[in-house]
Amino acid sequence: MSAYQQSRSTMGSRAGEKSYFDQQREALMGEIAMSFEHVLANLNKLNRSLEAINTVGNEFSSVEALWSQFEAVMAKEPEEPSKAEEKDEDASAERHVKTEEGER
Repeated sequence: MSAYQQSRSTMGSRAGEKSYFDQQREALMGEIAMSFEHVLANLNKLNRSLEAINTVGNEFSSVEALWSQFEAVMAKEPEEPSKAEEKDEDASAERHVKTEEGER
């Protein structure tokens, strides 16, 4: 047998069995694949949680709109009373003063 054939036969027998490096690489690749599966599962859980939070938040949109309207109404400054309203207020004030004088 020549030296070439001997080296081929030893390489062939080594090809069937894996080296320590290949074994470790496969083990690490398996761990990485499992870690990626866990990450994917956790991302899916996170996505479902965020969707649930968004849904709950959307349920409050009508309440928020109502409070916004209330705030807008309360933030308006009172309008200047019109001339007719001023006359009505003056007349009622005069009546009030007269009734107080009449009671004395």
